[in-house]
Amino acid sequence: MIIDVNTWIGHWPFRPLRNRTAEQLLMQMDKYDIDKALVSSINAMFYKNAHAGNEELHRSTKNFRDRLIPFATINPAYPGWLDDLHESFESFGFKGLRLQPEYHRYDLGSSESMALIDATGQMGLPVQLPMRIADRRQRHPWDLADDLRSDKLAETFSRFPRIKWMVLNGIGIQPRHIPEECSVIVEFSRMTCVLQQNVQELMRNGSSRMLAFGSGMPFKAPGPSILKLKILDEPTHIKDCIAWRNAAEMVGIPN
Repeated sequence: MIIDVNTWIGHWPFRPLRNRTAEQLLMQMDKYDIDKALVSSINAMFYKNAHAGNEELHRSTKNFRDRLIPFATINPAYPGWLDDLHESFESFGFKGLRLQPEYHRYDLGSSESMALIDATGQMGLPVQLPMRIADRRQRHPWDLADDLRSDKLAETFSRFPRIKWMVLNGIGIQPRHIPEECSVIVEFSRMTCVLQQNVQELMRNGSSRMLAFGSGMPFKAPGPSILKLKILDEPTHIKDCIAWRNAAEMVGIPN
């Protein structure tokens, strides 16, 4: 079984994306034997009212909830965000929150951001933080979002040690950045199993419980992540933790 914790649907304003609808995402998942995916709206990053992207995501995934597990995008600087949060989780049945501080232009340490994270945590739902969406080396000049720094993540983990965190497109995260009581999973699509061996290093310094499979579709092809999982020289139970078990336990997905 494979659960992909890093997928998206929607339109990217800076270049055309293939396989950007729910149906196309499912076709790619079938091609690569990916069973389920946590998915958010690209459009919600760019709409003035991010919740309009959540509404679209709800409509496009509601017939595929056995495989597509939607995560809300909420902008805490936008009026009415608390109502949007409740509608996403209570009416739409979303299973977590995916924050976009760099695109929505707010600081993770702001009072609005902390209120949003706290409200999500009180509902017992996980929060995802993408370290990046697109590689800076190939960005459109109007795409001005910075990468989230590991020290900023460490500050956020320390403020909210009881939140269930997932770091997407993660790299450079070490156990020393994470409070002992904090639950953090790092999605491994930017990490390597050969060369620098980032995956093995994180397991040596932390635990296989800190890793999860992710592809970054449709921004990235899923093939490299599939290959990474296959060539990882670890026992089957360790690979299962990375492939699906860690994500399933954090999100509450039945086996």
